[in-house]
Amino acid sequence: MGAEQELDINKNKSLKEFQNLLDKDFKDRQVKENVIISGTVTEITKNFIVVDCKLKMEGMIPIEEFKHDDELKNIKIGSKIDVYLERIESFKGEIIISRDKARKMKAWKKMEKVFETQEEMTGYITGKVKGGYITTVEGLPCFMPSSQIDVRPMKRIDHLMNTPLKVIATRIDKNRGNVCVSRRAVLEKSKNAEVIEALKNIKEGDIVDNAIVKATTDWGIFIDINGVDALLHVSDLSHGRVKKPADLVTIGQKLKVKITKIDEKTNRVSASVKALTEDPYANLEKKYKIGEIYEGVVTKIMDYGCFIKIEDGIEGLIHNSELDWTNRNIVPNKVLSVSQKIKFKIVNIDKEAKRISLSYKATIPNPWENIRNKIGEEQKVKITNITDKAIFGELVGSKLSGMLHYKEISYKENIDDLKKYKKNDIINVKILEIKDDKIRFSKRALEKDPMDWFKTNNKKIGDIITTRIHEVLKTGVKVSIDKEKDLIVTIKKIDLAKETSAARPEVFSPGNALDAKITDLDLKSRKIKLSVKAAQIDEEKSLIAKFGEGATKSGATLKGIFEKAIGKKEKKEK
Repeated sequence: MGAEQELDINKNKSLKEFQNLLDKDFKDRQVKENVIISGTVTEITKNFIVVDCKLKMEGMIPIEEFKHDDELKNIKIGSKIDVYLERIESFKGEIIISRDKARKMKAWKKMEKVFETQEEMTGYITGKVKGGYITTVEGLPCFMPSSQIDVRPMKRIDHLMNTPLKVIATRIDKNRGNVCVSRRAVLEKSKNAEVIEALKNIKEGDIVDNAIVKATTDWGIFIDINGVDALLHVSDLSHGRVKKPADLVTIGQKLKVKITKIDEKTNRVSASVKALTEDPYANLEKKYKIGEIYEGVVTKIMDYGCFIKIEDGIEGLIHNSELDWTNRNIVPNKVLSVSQKIKFKIVNIDKEAKRISLSYKATIPNPWENIRNKIGEEQKVKITNITDKAIFGELVGSKLSGMLHYKEISYKENIDDLKKYKKNDIINVKILEIKDDKIRFSKRALEKDPMDWFKTNNKKIGDIITTRIHEVLKTGVKVSIDKEKDLIVTIKKIDLAKETSAARPEVFSPGNALDAKITDLDLKSRKIKLSVKAAQIDEEKSLIAKFGEGATKSGATLKGIFEKAIGKKEKKEK
């Protein structure tokens, strides 16, 4: 073996021993991937920072990963930094390390810890997204909902952008890499601490002289009591009804209030102004009596009625039904107006519910009382409306309205009579009936009743009367009973003759006289029924009784008519 060969063997042996020692050193260090390790900066280039992590070779990190929080300014050769070891050896034989991932891993660990303890962290709002803002905390991008920026809604947050803000983690999802943070929680926590301390100095029942008005709403007023927020509910502002709290106070105004409740669980404080004054309802029944008339001022008009101020802190309601005698569904502002001074009668007092029912119409004359005494009397009516079957009108000199049915226009009961009238006409009528505040008029009641003919002539059921044909119909004939032809009755076809063959309307003519029997008569309901057939039967019986069976051959009531009709027919045949 030559010297050179021996030298090569020794060299290879030394390299092998060095490799074994190096491997043993790495093994002893127990270096693992996906962990944070410490390294030393050995070189800074334009694009990379070289870091020695005491591995087989040095690692290179893009310089962009050091620009967070101006970290690059503090980096120099020899600086110790933490890096994230992704690969001990890549396919190129290089180690893969990351400063960003190391920073994020440390941030996640810290985030998980502070999430459990609810510790405060410093964050920076760096951008806006749907529903909130991107907030960087410990190098970790987090989401802050818009509602969590402040204790009150904020339209602009320009002054908060890229400035250090104290936040608390409210939700963590490591698998998805999502973190939600809240600045509002920090502010509320701080405020709650202040409130808890301030609450030690007040108690329920205390009277505070310097409560400051902070804000107003439709349901109350927010006040500051020595650093503690309290609510003056609208029901605690006054014993009376408060229309709008903002009308009573101004922002910054000092109020004297009584602390009525402190909720230790929520640290909410309720106060009252009215608790400092005597309840006017306490002695209400001594001052005001049901059925008595008083004066008040209209304060508010609603769809259902009007509120009346009786005195400071006491109001009553006039319901729509108590506004007018003639119209229960009247529109309130057509009767009364706000600030109007009126008289009213107290109808009811509910002391427990603090409700007083009033009546306005009870202070004015009731037109119904006078009109009920005028049933059957003649009155003047102004027509307000005309329908297909009736006329509606208002009594002149009164707001009371009634109806005139077309059958009550005249005794002829002709619906065409409605065409004779128009709106705003003044007509004379008689009041027939008043029922349920409804008036029924009649115009024909002022005229002579044709039905009186039966009373005047002492006619009754069973009597035979002479009528005259007024009109021939297909179903019978209309006959007039009196000379004035005001009393018209229809005789049906079946009642025109005893014999069916003779009961034909076409054989009759207007002006013909007919003897008919009264088979039904009811003067009250104006019901009349006549029958020529019944008259013939009665006449036939009379003739038989007087002359025998042959007496009926000459005819009875219709003799002349039939003879005339038959005679004409025979002439035509010849």
